[in-house]
Amino acid sequence: MKRNPTLAVMTLAMLCLLASAMGADAAQAATRAWLDRNQVALGESVTLSIETDQVAAAPDFSPLRGDFDLSGQSSSSQMQMVNGAVTAKTTYVVNLAPRRAGTLAIPALPIGTQRSPPLALVVGASAPAPASARGNATAFLETEVDDPSPYVQQSVGVTLRLFYAVPLTSGQLDLDTPEGASLQRVGDDVQSSREFNGRRYNVVERRFLMVPERSGKLVIPGARFAGRGAGGWMDDLLGGNSREMRANGAARTLDVRAQPANAPQPWLPLRDLRMRYVGAPQSLRAGEAATLVVEVIAQGAVQAQMPELPMPSVAGAQVFAEPPQYDETFNAGSPQVKLTRRYSLVPNGAGKLAVPGLKMGWWDVRTGAAKTASLPDLTLPVAPGTGGFAGATLPATAGATAAEDNSLPAASDRMRTSNRVWAWLAVAFAGLWLITLVWALRRRAAPPARRLPRQDGQPAEPLPTQTMIDLKRVLDSGDLDEVGDVLRGMSTPPSADLDALIARLESSVQRDAVERLRRARWADGDGVAARAALREAFRNGPIWRATPKPAKGILPSLYPP
Repeated sequence: MKRNPTLAVMTLAMLCLLASAMGADAAQAATRAWLDRNQVALGESVTLSIETDQVAAAPDFSPLRGDFDLSGQSSSSQMQMVNGAVTAKTTYVVNLAPRRAGTLAIPALPIGTQRSPPLALVVGASAPAPASARGNATAFLETEVDDPSPYVQQSVGVTLRLFYAVPLTSGQLDLDTPEGASLQRVGDDVQSSREFNGRRYNVVERRFLMVPERSGKLVIPGARFAGRGAGGWMDDLLGGNSREMRANGAARTLDVRAQPANAPQPWLPLRDLRMRYVGAPQSLRAGEAATLVVEVIAQGAVQAQMPELPMPSVAGAQVFAEPPQYDETFNAGSPQVKLTRRYSLVPNGAGKLAVPGLKMGWWDVRTGAAKTASLPDLTLPVAPGTGGFAGATLPATAGATAAEDNSLPAASDRMRTSNRVWAWLAVAFAGLWLITLVWALRRRAAPPARRLPRQDGQPAEPLPTQTMIDLKRVLDSGDLDEVGDVLRGMSTPPSADLDALIARLESSVQRDAVERLRRARWADGDGVAARAALREAFRNGPIWRATPKPAKGILPSLYPP
């Protein structure tokens, strides 16, 4: 494809304009603060992190000493280059142990010329001591799940806690994957401290995400810990083994419920789902882009389980959607994902523009009922545009009165006298629309497949389009069609169908697993069993048949007889 120099110059200019228009907003969000969790029990500790670009100044934690005991203060710095400019940020970390129960306020802390945002922490009553702590054990384990009766394919938060009363020099903490479910570790370990029976314990909290694959009884094996504590000089002198520490946790049994017959599709079991407009324009102008920002917070799910947020169908306007942004966290022992998506609305004429609210069906696992989260419909006034949009009008919106139509010239006059900031934003959104249009046009032409270089003069072979990471992902959270597509894309070259894939596999076990996948896709087999067979057969990756190399041709004699 030939490059268009005019288009390249225009795109570069628009990018520079966007960077200058949004630079002021980016500079305002230089200091932020967050807690590793928002709810704790009295006797537990929480970690406060503050990130700032005030490199020469440190936060003043003294306002926190009235409600908290402070410990473990540390800091780390990092530098990065953004738009050609080098920026430096410092993160300060401190452990907070609440002194009383209730909702405790973490005020805005001064950091140089800036202040951190205020936060709130909910502190409950003292947590009961685990059964293992009644004997004043040196180390013990505790396994907690956020739902003892989950549904099939529901994300279950599993929290594993290691309590130890002496310093550790080494240790290994293990939790096996239960049969009939997938289990993966989420995030980093969180350290805190608690007091049981008058003895202070250090706590290491490790979080997992478990997804049951079939209904019935599901047993989570007991966790295991083996480590070595820091002993005294008598242990070194006598050669004793008192430093060795071992602990075994109790197994947990869950009752997994089947998917209800009246559940909305796609199946989305959640603890809560909320939708809201983060940003919405109050008025529009024909031919100019405005941004609509939608936020979805799903408690009890991860990014892989969330369906794609659709693009609203708006009569009388063009809609361009940016890729969604995801933020996955662990809140109160349960996984949570926040989805944010931006839409650009470009009205085709003046009048009233009706924007229908988005809807998403889900299943409430707490009440066992189907629910629908929705956004309200928006009716936005659109002022006349300029150029080709000067005389264009929108069809009358149902329910609109003549008085509303007569208010358009007044709205147009108010917009003409608005602040210049809105004019700059309109230019920035128009540039974004142009860049999106150029990207969409270039996407029409599929890029040529990458090919492996060949040294023997033969045509190059295309590289695989999928990896083992993609295979593990779809085996855990994708459907069977996606599993087949990923397997076909892992061969070299990618297989056209499952028959070609089977012909390239060397292992009979893997070929049989693909056959079971084929039957399950055509409703002639057990999908759960097929997924389990695929996970076991392709645990170490596909085993391909050896491709025979073509025999080298014999060159004719340089000097014929």
